[in-house]
Amino acid sequence: MNRTAKALMSAVVMASPLWLATPSHAERVLRLDESPIGEIDPAKATDYADTVLAVNLYDTLVYPKKGGPGVEPRLATEWTTDGATYTFKLRDGVKFHSGNPLTADDVVFSLNRTVAMGQGFSNLFAGRVTKAEAIDPLTVKFTLSEPYAPFLAALVRLPIVDSKTVIANKVDGKYGEFGDYGEAWLSAHDAGSGAYKVESQNPQSETVMVKYPDYFLGFAENAPDTVRYRYGVEAPTIRALMSRGEHEISDLWLPPEVIRAMGTEKGLKLLTEAGGATGEYIKLNTARAPLDDVHCRLALTYAFDYATTLKILQINDKYAQGIPMKGALPSGLLGYDKDAPAYAQDMDRAKAELAQCKYDPKTSPIDIAWIAEVPARERIALLMQASFSKLGFPVKVVKTPWALVTEQVTKPDTAPHAVEIAVAAVTPDPDSLLYNMYSSKVPPTWMSAEHLKDDKVDALLEAGRGEVDEAKRAEIYKELNARLRELAPSIYAYEFTGVVVARDAVNVPGLSGPADQRLDNFNLNFRDISVAE
Repeated sequence: MNRTAKALMSAVVMASPLWLATPSHAERVLRLDESPIGEIDPAKATDYADTVLAVNLYDTLVYPKKGGPGVEPRLATEWTTDGATYTFKLRDGVKFHSGNPLTADDVVFSLNRTVAMGQGFSNLFAGRVTKAEAIDPLTVKFTLSEPYAPFLAALVRLPIVDSKTVIANKVDGKYGEFGDYGEAWLSAHDAGSGAYKVESQNPQSETVMVKYPDYFLGFAENAPDTVRYRYGVEAPTIRALMSRGEHEISDLWLPPEVIRAMGTEKGLKLLTEAGGATGEYIKLNTARAPLDDVHCRLALTYAFDYATTLKILQINDKYAQGIPMKGALPSGLLGYDKDAPAYAQDMDRAKAELAQCKYDPKTSPIDIAWIAEVPARERIALLMQASFSKLGFPVKVVKTPWALVTEQVTKPDTAPHAVEIAVAAVTPDPDSLLYNMYSSKVPPTWMSAEHLKDDKVDALLEAGRGEVDEAKRAEIYKELNARLRELAPSIYAYEFTGVVVARDAVNVPGLSGPADQRLDNFNLNFRDISVAE
């Protein structure tokens, strides 16, 4: 079947309250923060901070659709597909920050660079795209090894880099004629066409970005001229800065009581990323005793205190940082099973499962890591400690920096028994969430800290990738969800609903309501944000 998607990008610009004019007012500065350090090389990006940087510094062929599932055009104006090939027409006149025109050659280069480096979201394309070719300067064609249903959605994770700039700044490296593929240079600079460009990068403190005045989609009338994206700022400091008008938007990870208190202060307000694509997973190390026994994992699953967890996350009558979850899939993704039983603490069932486990809990200590940069995670860890201890396990809670967690979880013997990590669907497709987490074929990252190896899970994941019929895909993912509930590689603690504190002086459409929201993590578009002087 041949399907064509078309859009007039000029109409998108005309329909939006955006202006291309250079501001004549005093400089507007947007200051916001994130807990993890941001990675500005788009081929290495994986987490929330990296996504915020990528969507503001770079562009992609398509972008998550506003107000619902699917994608909409961005650099591409139209595309055709027969299932095994995808051909895209590119928007004419787009320029990189260097002034170089963006062409099909840059798209091919970006795909090849991502796959060759093998980091970030390269697994979305490696082994799937057998050939990328520039048909002409504004036409690019991808040939797939076989029909791959998630491919179009996956392209939201292929930022297009300026090939000429990257090559001009390469040094010797392991990629043959491409040297280091510009990896060293791109750790401190950008080669994008996005609405903002890097002015300076200090990975320990902040990334400073400035407006790129020639951006093809323009800017909101009061869009920030400079953005300061700060890393690892403690909650008390953020509160003090915002109270003094020296910080505009907090990160998503503040403790509920801090958000609650700040939301009552004059000049501050609460905003939410409503959820639907991000789960809070207590990742259980299935390759390390005693959690290599499924009955032991199920015992912890039934012992977890879901109700108290949700109470901890409640901000006020209107806002909460979490809602109940019914399995591996959050509620906004294809295949979500609304009829699945709700999780609830059941200590009798927990003890019954434990009785079938081959390990004696009294001689099987469990370590629980919580991410040091996210203080709210400590209380969930302590809640787990209290619940799991009732089963007889000696439980140790360890405060661990995010950088160390990401290193530890790549190996089964160093990954903690349990660690709470928020994982979002990285594209508008369930494959991008579940494949990265549970496929035994994916190199281990923080997303796959469970180290699960199960033939049925692998088979269902592959079936979901190959089936192009949406209704049949939905049934595949429902079956997969049921299998994961049986295996309990994760405790599905809650569906994350992000709440931030913002100054009244800023307007953030992407956090103002479901109709204006896109896939989780894609809503902080600086060009859409208005900052009052």
